[in-house]
Amino acid sequence: MRFSVFLVGRSTAPEQDRAIIQALTEHAREAERLGYDAVFMPDHHFTGYAPMSSDPFVFAAYLAGQLKKVHFGMSVTTVPLHHPVRFAERVNLLDQLTEGRLLVGIGSGTTPEEMIGFGVNYKETSRIAQENLDIAERLWNKGIDDEPVVFDTGHYKGAVIQRIVPAPYGKRHAPLMSVALRESSALRAAQSGYPAFIPAFTPPKIGGTEPFTHVQKYFKVYWDALLAAGHPEEVVRYALSWTTHTYQCVHVSETDEQAREELEVILRGYQAAIDREMVYNKRAEEISDVKIHETPNALSEDWIGTWCLYGSPETVRAHLQEYQDLGIGNVLMGFTNGPLTDERLRLGQQSMRLFAEQVMPHFKQPELVRV
Repeated sequence: MRFSVFLVGRSTAPEQDRAIIQALTEHAREAERLGYDAVFMPDHHFTGYAPMSSDPFVFAAYLAGQLKKVHFGMSVTTVPLHHPVRFAERVNLLDQLTEGRLLVGIGSGTTPEEMIGFGVNYKETSRIAQENLDIAERLWNKGIDDEPVVFDTGHYKGAVIQRIVPAPYGKRHAPLMSVALRESSALRAAQSGYPAFIPAFTPPKIGGTEPFTHVQKYFKVYWDALLAAGHPEEVVRYALSWTTHTYQCVHVSETDEQAREELEVILRGYQAAIDREMVYNKRAEEISDVKIHETPNALSEDWIGTWCLYGSPETVRAHLQEYQDLGIGNVLMGFTNGPLTDERLRLGQQSMRLFAEQVMPHFKQPELVRV
């Protein structure tokens, strides 16, 4: 099993931005020093979710000059906000700069405020995302003397005469990892021989025996389709090795009691941040004539059971064993979610080191090469 670090930490004011960018840069360096397999970056705008997430491709390119072992992931690229030509170019360039250590999560987006800022109709995001991906695939497959790739989606238009420069690092472009919230997304990733994101809404709670039905359901859809697609064995093994389950918040302490106590401190800060952001979300919903959701209660047992992984190293290992037994290849973990105060950063660093020293060694696997 692989383990990856999610580079996230909320900024709630302009004067915090630089310090958080610097802290998350060091967080990425520490992840490589501790032996984590990848660092993943979000793609978010205007909210302060993570200051560098306004352009994760630029931030990843900056890190690529410093980190020579870890993979770089996008979790996830909001495809409707990216012109398909620029998306295709940036993926290939970052693929070259990382020497093939790139994984590009893809999704249609969840935040009306971001869509409004880019002039995208929130109600059409699924269609725009699919059209953009179809155009990008045509561009990646285009030879220099092939007929021009001409497109007009009503939102993006253009005609590419020659080819996308640079070429990808390997035989084909970097893997596009679909978020498998629908069977169609899981099937798209499987049929292409790419990994998938398998998030959970009903995972087993720490110390409990509840079935993690969402993960099981969509992983099985993906697994069956991947095996049925006729890919070479090495493609299947690589795809499964990066198929990813995610946790918003991971916190490991010496005891379960300490972990729970510190987790609640972390989540109170997180709750204050999302309460603040919901004011702006509601303004965006009014402008875009959509309604997404109410403010979640991050201190509820349901939310904690769904989005958090916490406890002593022994408890966390037992929980993750279920996912390894299922076949999940990569676990993406947020150690710094919420406002990135000095205390939050201290707790995150403590947790990330303890996880690396006492949890990761029980699950490590040989490195598999992208084909």
